[in-house]
Amino acid sequence: MCGIVGYAGHRQAVGVVLEGLGRLEYRGYDSAGVAVVDRGQLKSRKRAGKLLNLVEALERGGPLAGRVGVGHTRWATHGAPTDPNAHPHVDCTGQLAVVHNGIIENFATLRAEALASGHELSSETDTEVVAHLLESEMAAMAGVDGPARPGALAEAMRRVCRRLQGAFTLVAVDGRDPGAVVGARRNSPLVIGRGQGENFLASDVAAFIAYTPHALELGQDQVAEVRADQVRVTDFDGSPAQVREYLVDWDISAAEKAGYQYFMSKEIAEQPRAIADTLLGRVGPGGKLVLDEMRLPEDELREVDKIIIAACGTAYHAGMIAKYAIEHWCRIPCEVELASEFRYRDPILTRTTLVIAISQSGETMDTLMAVRHARDQKSRVLAICNVNGSSIPRESDAVLYTRAGPEVAVASTKAFLTQLVGCYLVALYLAQLQGTKFGDEVGSVIDQLMRMPAAVDRVLDSMDQVRELARELAGERCVLFLGRHVGYPVALEGALKLKELAYMQAEGFAAGELKHGPIALVEAGLPVVVVVPSPEGRAVLHDKIVSNIQEVRARGARVIVVAEEGDTRVRPYADTLIEVPQVPTLLQPLVTAVPLQVFACALASAKGLDVDQPRNLAKSVTVE
Repeated sequence: MCGIVGYAGHRQAVGVVLEGLGRLEYRGYDSAGVAVVDRGQLKSRKRAGKLLNLVEALERGGPLAGRVGVGHTRWATHGAPTDPNAHPHVDCTGQLAVVHNGIIENFATLRAEALASGHELSSETDTEVVAHLLESEMAAMAGVDGPARPGALAEAMRRVCRRLQGAFTLVAVDGRDPGAVVGARRNSPLVIGRGQGENFLASDVAAFIAYTPHALELGQDQVAEVRADQVRVTDFDGSPAQVREYLVDWDISAAEKAGYQYFMSKEIAEQPRAIADTLLGRVGPGGKLVLDEMRLPEDELREVDKIIIAACGTAYHAGMIAKYAIEHWCRIPCEVELASEFRYRDPILTRTTLVIAISQSGETMDTLMAVRHARDQKSRVLAICNVNGSSIPRESDAVLYTRAGPEVAVASTKAFLTQLVGCYLVALYLAQLQGTKFGDEVGSVIDQLMRMPAAVDRVLDSMDQVRELARELAGERCVLFLGRHVGYPVALEGALKLKELAYMQAEGFAAGELKHGPIALVEAGLPVVVVVPSPEGRAVLHDKIVSNIQEVRARGARVIVVAEEGDTRVRPYADTLIEVPQVPTLLQPLVTAVPLQVFACALASAKGLDVDQPRNLAKSVTVE
């Protein structure tokens, strides 16, 4: 949630910041603002609504000059999306500006303290309190009217951060120290970009990848003071901090639309390549599978006797599918938990429990807190993540990166498919270690996975029918999704996509549960999408879901069937038949999920809705 960009260098800051915000707008688009320092003076503008509103305000008001600045796109938490609540927030002197991502949990106490000290606050946000706390610390260090010394803003930030509770990224500039941008993080993402004669702070590397691929991880409870020619990182107590530099392995073209109408359309089309990249280099000498980072002895993994998958939203659905693969291939009991509920129900965790945390961004706060709880209980944690250097991989014992590249659209598509591939690889890795699969069996599944990019390509080549169907159903108020076995999580994912994008009532059910209540929802003309198991791989389940289809048809439903090519037994019962390639049962979600992604995207487009930035949602949920 919320996109942040900070810049210090030789270019006009406002242009760099706005360009970066444009690439981060998926993180929040309730309001936007910028602040720049020009010859010792702070100048800022901010507007409610999308970034375009801010751009228009800047054009009307004239350019903001200055080579140091910050910018922000907001996903509202404290306070409605209005001009006063937009970031940056300034102090009483008008010289200091702050932007913020996260939630400051003790803000009410701090706000009361600031008001009692004579500060004037003009917004409903928790962020504005920080600006006034920084103001007070700067005044205390310099004398009420004295000039601020170089480095004072960083020291003030350290002092303030030690008082804050919650999750936050803070970035600030001050007209009295015109060369510096200062950032801090706790439980919220912030990365440093290192260029030639210029440096950056941002929520995501996409903000500065056009200028430099060189990035520095900013660790937990650290403050960075960034100048055009210098980066200095300390802990909150002022001690010098170690940082790891890494090279971003994709360029700016990966974050552009490349001729597609929507980022989501582009990312759906990129799925075959993303799957192939995720599989690349996974088989080492002697056929042994390889993860990206393994900080656990193999003997400890051989002792794992229970697996818990913790994830949210789409990643949770990937985890539900992973459960089938893990239990089938590894013969290890597996539970799938909503990360937001995980630590609050007092789960049973031991040293022989492996927690698998799935997150596209690596900054999902609910999942991060689940990781920390698991490690506090001495369990081992393995992360499946798409963002190198993010918090969840850093705090886990082992990592498999999904290599999907940047995913800009809020509704996840290629991240979902690559999470599935990552789950399959982890399951095979554990099966190989624990001896529940022989090497040739693992190799056979890997060969099947290697054929999946071509299978997804075939699905994408036949989506005109799905887009036409979406246009036909754009006026419907409700759609049901049914599935069995691994088709059940796919049904849940299809329903979630429709909720996210088209704002429609959409529900996913295990088809066998129809008679236990949901069939009461079925009425004449109701669209019901059914994900059908293979008649070869799961013949018994196939027969049962055909019976479920007949049950909803008897009540007048319009049945849309997703089934494998050559499934003649289901054809007579389908009002619309969407065919996908025949693949092994456990891998079927990689092809059956794709038509549901396309369907949701096309239906939202037909309704004239914002496909890439659906209302009330942000790409990365970095607060609990």
